Order: sequence, then C-alpha cells, then structure tokens
Amino acid sequence: MSGDPAAAAAGERRLHVLTPLRRAWVPIAALLGAAGHQGERAAQWLAELSTAQRTAGAAALLLLFGLYGFLSWWFTHYAVTDTELRIRSGLLFRRTAHIRLDRIQAVDVTRPLAARLAGVAKLRLDVIGTGDKDELAFLGEREAVALRAELLARAAGFAPERAAAVGEAPEHELLRVRPRELLGSLALTLSVWAAVAVGLAAPVLVWWVSDNPWVALGTLLPVLGGVWAGTAGRFLAEYDWRVAESPDGLRLDHGLLDRAHETVPPGRVQSVRIVEPLLWRRRGWVRVELAVAGSKNGVLVPVATRAAAQAVIARVLPGVDLAALGFAPAPGGARWVVPVWWKGYAVAVSAEVFAARSGRLCRRTEIVPHAKVQSVRLSQGPWERVCGVADVHVDTGANGTVTARLRATADAAALLTAQASLSRTSRADARPDRWMT
Repeated sequence: MSGDPAAAAAGERRLHVLTPLRRAWVPIAALLGAAGHQGERAAQWLAELSTAQRTAGAAALLLLFGLYGFLSWWFTHYAVTDTELRIRSGLLFRRTAHIRLDRIQAVDVTRPLAARLAGVAKLRLDVIGTGDKDELAFLGEREAVALRAELLARAAGFAPERAAAVGEAPEHELLRVRPRELLGSLALTLSVWAAVAVGLAAPVLVWWVSDNPWVALGTLLPVLGGVWAGTAGRFLAEYDWRVAESPDGLRLDHGLLDRAHETVPPGRVQSVRIVEPLLWRRRGWVRVELAVAGSKNGVLVPVATRAAAQAVIARVLPGVDLAALGFAPAPGGARWVVPVWWKGYAVAVSAEVFAARSGRLCRRTEIVPHAKVQSVRLSQGPWERVCGVADVHVDTGANGTVTARLRATADAAALLTAQASLSRTSRADARPDRWMT
C-alpha cells in the first residue's frame, strides 16, 4: 500500500487516496480568509488583471494546493506495532505520535456527509491523559472498521497475531430513539423556545436602537448560529440515536448527515447525570449525560422513558438500582439561603453510589460511583453558618464536581466522613478498566 520501501519495511500504511483533496483545502481556506480580510484591495487587484492572467493564476494556485495536499498525504504514515500506534506526519516539520495501545480507551468512527458519499471514514482515538483526540482521516470504511477492531483487541490484551483475527466484536441493541420522539423532546424543551425567541428579538432590538441594518445583520448571524446549534443542529446530530452493548463497551451510533460511531469505555465513566426538563415529566422522559475521563462523549441517551434510561444506566453502573435510591431533602433552614428553590435539593447515598439532586423546573440528578471519587470537600459560607447548612463537594476523575447543597451542618460533616471511607474501600474492590474480559 505504501510506495516507500522504508515505510513498507516498518509495516507502515498510508491514508486513503482521497485524503489529498481534504488536505488541499487547508491553504485554500487560508487564502480565502486573507482575501476576505483585505476586501476592497483584493477586488481592485483582481480587476486590474486580464482574463488570461486570472485564469492562469487560478490554475497555478490549484496546482500548488493540489501538490501540497499530495505531499502532505505522501509523508503521512501510520503503523500498529506490538505496543503502540505510531502516526508520522508533517511536510516541513515532522511529527511522530506514539500512542500506547494500553492507554487507548475509545476508538470512534465518524463519517461526515461528504466522506459517506466518498466511502471513507475518520478514526478518532481517546487516549488516557490527553485532552485532544488523535485521528486518522481518512481511511476506507472497511479499513477503518477493521483497524478499530484491531486496536480495541490490542488494548484488551490480545496478542498481536490474534488481534487482527478477532474482528468486530458482536453487539446487542439496548435502545433506539425514534425521530418522532427526538423532535417531540425538542418541542417540549423551554431552552429551545428561549433560544428561538432571543434569535428573533435580538436583531430587531439592535436595529431599533442603532437604526443600522448592517449592525443588526452582524448581530443576527452569531445569534442564528446559536439557535441552529440548539435546535436543528441538535436534531441532526442526535437523529436515529442507537445504543448497543458489546464486549468493548457501549456503542453509540447517531447522526443524520454526519454519522458518528462512538464508544463509551467500561470502567471509565466517572459520573452520570439524569436531566428532567419540566415539560418532559408528564411524559416520563429523561436525558442521560456522562462524564468520561479523557473523553468528550457527553451524551448517553438524548431522550427516553425513565425505565428505558435506567436499563441503559444499569449497564454503565452495574449493580446500581436507581429506583431504590432514597433522597433526603434539604432541611428547613435552607429556605433562608436559597428561597423557593431550596426544595429542589436532595442527596442519596447507597453502598455503590453518591447521588445529588438539584433544580425544580429542570431537575438534575448526578450520580457518582464511590470508586470514582477523587476527593471530598465541605464548604460553608458566613450566611450558611448562620442558617446551619453546608455544602459537600465530591470531585471526580473527569475534572468534575458533584455537590450536595444545603445539608444540615452536622449531617454534612457526617456525610463527608462517610463518603471518604466509602471511596477508599470501593477503590480497593473496583474492577479493572479492561475490555473484552
């Protein structure tokens, strides 16, 4: 597959032959940005050129950009060794990424619309200890799926000679969100209607104050971008959401135009959040979000009934019975700290998890396994001391914090001590974060 003898000897492979087309767009976008910045000067300079000169210049630029794309593709290789995935790239400045296989926690396959039409896919890797994902873009769809299966098998501990033969692990579908349910959930979300109202009112208000349509247009574009992301963009991204269970974790497939295939690695989930907007409760709908260490996969279920969502959560938090959690409400003294809303705060502790609830209009329940707790803190401001309440903060490995707010001072101190003990003993008994075992 590689025309470089040294690369072939090292077992290195190149990306898909269509990749240069993607690479060529980098300098094209930079040139268009520079031309747009110059504006009138660029237009005046182009007007001074003859038709032949403009044609020759465009052809030269296309040739130059195409050559850049080809060379950047030619000098990019990847190889899977016994211990790591190695990616070499760079035309002028060489970069070599060494990704240890035992540090890989998720391998996602994404297929943007143009890539789907071309039959290629992008491979994105979640690696423990790194904030940004390394990626291989683009590979043939079959090659991407086969490489993903091989990397997951290597990460699970399979020998190199067996990893390639393991193939894609079997899966069992747990949940599928129908487009009608997703559309209904968006229609019953107050934040969506608030975004639409702001998107309509903000440009009109700016136009009325400034009496300048161009200022209003400049306000409208970013506002429309935010409205799109929270409405149609969210529908396109979460369309046909599918959750399946496999030996390498929970697999998430979703997207109408850009199709994504993501993996929730077992044992790496730090906390689970159940979101219940006000208008969803009559239908019994919930949204489930995740905090996964080193990963940006933040949604597990966009919308589902409470029973269906709890069945999926049970796969993420084995042995946890969410229905059996008994939440203790905030004491009466909390009403002087947070009037009206104090009744939305509650806490529950079981043998497996620490859970905190907040919110009255939009109820949020955050659940942390004891084994994932990194530290426990108690905080109490001057007014909280007067009212006899305190907050207990539980920090997780995903740089997140779950807070049990407005607990009676004595109860908060006891909760702090008990949680520290539960976290210590649970970490000693926790299962290893391994796949396919």
